[in-house]
Amino acid sequence: MTKSSTITMSVDDKLRKQAEILCEDMGLTLSTVYTMLLKAIVHTRTIPFKIQAADPFYSDKNQEYLMESIRELDAGHGQEHELIDA
Repeated sequence: MTKSSTITMSVDDKLRKQAEILCEDMGLTLSTVYTMLLKAIVHTRTIPFKIQAADPFYSDKNQEYLMESIRELDAGHGQEHELIDA
């Protein structure tokens, strides 16, 4: 039998409890799911799900641009798009 190791990690308590409930519904434990994840990472040599940055619409740069556009419109500069019914 292979020797096992203990992994200690910090996780938000509410998140852990929600995950435990879902795992239990599937007949699994969190330990089993962690092992499955690690095996998938080793087998595929990648993270087995899509990881992406947050929606760029909410980036600081875009929000700053939008606020400046709103200020310009409020100051009477610019024009409405033809699709906007006045």
